[in-house]
Amino acid sequence: MPETTHTLTIPSSLRFLHDVRQFVEKHALEAGFSQPTVNAIKIAVDEACTNIIKHSYAGDTSQEVEVELALTAGHLQVCLRDEGEPFDPSTYQEPDLARLTERRRPGGLGVHLMRRCMDEVQYRTDQDFNEVCLTKRLNSDSAV
Repeated sequence: MPETTHTLTIPSSLRFLHDVRQFVEKHALEAGFSQPTVNAIKIAVDEACTNIIKHSYAGDTSQEVEVELALTAGHLQVCLRDEGEPFDPSTYQEPDLARLTERRRPGGLGVHLMRRCMDEVQYRTDQDFNEVCLTKRLNSDSAV
């Protein structure tokens, strides 16, 4: 199966996350992923997009997030691109889940969830943009 690519560009506002989830669900189901795995992929993409909007763009709704979804016979890859502040994955520390539970405030689990839901999470930054790519192999069809 040759690679098929689909692209969606949204304003950097949380209110457009529903559009991103629908976009991902449609193409992941067409690729043959089970509904539980599609749900896990949607969680990961939602978290990545939320991190871009809240942290990279610091809530600036005048910016855009590009979502590119590529399908091949063996995997699905979703790459999100932005032009905001870059994220340095080398500074990331896994959250203390017990402490987060005690805190009872949302947040702090985005990268953790992305890594749990997907087979691979990669970050790339160059002078013009930031990119996070989330990959799920079809043969690893399992949810979180």
